[in-house]
Amino acid sequence: MEKVINKTVNLNLVGINGNAFALMGAFRKQARKEQWTEEEISAVLKEARSADYDYLVFVLSNHCEPQTEDDHE
Repeated sequence: MEKVINKTVNLNLVGINGNAFALMGAFRKQARKEQWTEEEISAVLKEARSADYDYLVFVLSNHCEPQTEDDHE
């Protein structure tokens, strides 16, 4: 599957409460912090909610790219 939009946020979903609402909230918070528009955030979350929980995790993961300290060097 292609990304809903061609952007990612610096977020590692591992370690976040596995509740769907917690995952979506963490994604929304980080996307806002990285100055995504509300339309971009809504598009990703709408797609994430369009099927089951596994699909939600897949879509959110597809738009998250956690950076390590090595990425900044």
